[in-house]
Amino acid sequence: MKLTVVGCGDAFGSGGRGNSCYRIETDGHVATLDFGASALVQMHRLGLEAQGVRQVFLSHLHGDHFGGLPFLLLDGQFVHRRSEPLTIIGPPGTGARLDAAMEVLFPRMATNAWRFDFEVREVEPGSTSRHGPLTLTTAEVLHGSGAPSTALRVTDGKRTIAFSGDTQWTDALLPIAHGADLFICECFAFSGSPHGHMAYETIAEKREALGAKHILLTHMGDEMWARRGEVDEAHFTVAEDGLERDL
Repeated sequence: MKLTVVGCGDAFGSGGRGNSCYRIETDGHVATLDFGASALVQMHRLGLEAQGVRQVFLSHLHGDHFGGLPFLLLDGQFVHRRSEPLTIIGPPGTGARLDAAMEVLFPRMATNAWRFDFEVREVEPGSTSRHGPLTLTTAEVLHGSGAPSTALRVTDGKRTIAFSGDTQWTDALLPIAHGADLFICECFAFSGSPHGHMAYETIAEKREALGAKHILLTHMGDEMWARRGEVDEAHFTVAEDGLERDL
């Protein structure tokens, strides 16, 4: 399994980084965790073929985590003329929120006769489901987004990647992260208790309880980005756009 960080920034582009998007490739199958507003631009910048993405797993329905989907769909329809099917997997409310986003950004877009098979699957928080070669487990976390916000755990049966999504600390993260080869963990601030988000000092305190083999810190705000040199490199890696990691 190979991970490419397409975008690891917050909603505001702190540090000049793109919105949330993590590309996973396993045995030729390509999926992403999230597809934020800048994700298609970032994929082009990194030389990655967006039309090869078969599945998008969404943590929650904020624009910096799902807002790139209308552009991905239109790119497949009119530019790269994709033929491979695309499945978007997200929490309850995903279909309605995506329809609304498409209508706001590109009126009547949802009425397109798509040239490729396109499906939205909504999964309940706390469920486990199979999607092609990947098995997804979700858990509801603490982050207001107008729909359930979730942490994700994805495995191909050999390697496992876990993802906190956006959340303040919750014990719901423990079974998602435990034993994962890599835990992608949001780290908006260095210290304190930012509403709806986590701080590095909290994550460091909970590291052993999380039980992941390694933790990749993402979604950093300006303060955290400025203090990234203080991170314990023995247990954490600071994410940067374009970072690649073989698991």
